[in-house]
Amino acid sequence: MEPVIIVLIILVVLVFIALIKTIQVIPQASAAIVERFGRYTRTLNAGLNIVVPFIDTIRNRIDLREQVVPFPPQPVITQDNLVVNIDTVIYYQVTDARAATYEVASYIQAIEQLTVTTLRNIIGGMDLERTLTSREEINAALRGVLDEATGKWGIRVNRVELKAIEPPTSIQDSMEKQMRADRDKRAAILTAEGTRQAAILTAEGEKQSAILKAEGEAKAAALRAEGEAQAVRTVFEAIHAGDPDQKLLSYQYLQMLPKIAEGDANKLWIVPSEIGDALKGLSGAMGNFGPLGGGSGGGNGNNNGGNSSGTERRERPTID
Repeated sequence: MEPVIIVLIILVVLVFIALIKTIQVIPQASAAIVERFGRYTRTLNAGLNIVVPFIDTIRNRIDLREQVVPFPPQPVITQDNLVVNIDTVIYYQVTDARAATYEVASYIQAIEQLTVTTLRNIIGGMDLERTLTSREEINAALRGVLDEATGKWGIRVNRVELKAIEPPTSIQDSMEKQMRADRDKRAAILTAEGTRQAAILTAEGEKQSAILKAEGEAKAAALRAEGEAQAVRTVFEAIHAGDPDQKLLSYQYLQMLPKIAEGDANKLWIVPSEIGDALKGLSGAMGNFGPLGGGSGGGNGNNNGGNSSGTERRERPTID
């Protein structure tokens, strides 16, 4: 009985293994290459698949999702003979599992080497400054070459990105100094322009202020002159309206004489000829009130009257 049991156990194990090899479950976004006796038979898609056990074998399982592969920095020589290190990132997707399995031995390595050679061809025709400022141009040219070359491998290159472009250390120092000098130059230019603009605005402000001040002084002088003229007209009209007599005018004339002699520098002053007429009128007015100082008042009046025919020049005594 023991050999029968052993045979049954072996048969059960073989059946179990056969079932495992017969039923193949392929995950979503994946594909499997089936070979029969070493020859390609078909491609298994996602889901449950049945194969012939011990005859059909799974050669390769391929992920059909988009893949991201970073490549290490590669030294590239520019047109002006400078060595720069460029890091690249490739976004690709397998579109044909059969071609990716049989057309190329290792498509990852093939894409990397193709990227390096293409980069050297592109960067070799550019100088350093253009290389640093033309990433989009380099990406487009690199993607076009890779997509064309990898199409027969069943691979589509969706994007190519330059992760970093590192020039030599000495070039980096020179570029930093140049950028610092450019920033200092722009700052100096902006400062000079600001100072110039401030000076222009200050001069314009002073000019406007001087113009407004002159206009204000002119208007003030005109208003003062107009006011004085109006005052003179008012006094003149008041005098004519009051109809003053000769006596009042003589008294007012005598009141103005001290103002004529005001000032310490007045050594010589002129007595006009009309003073006699004024004194005559004043003495006549005072005579109406009666004699105040005896006959001396009349004598003074006669003496002044005798000098009314001309203008006298009298020296004013100097007071030390």
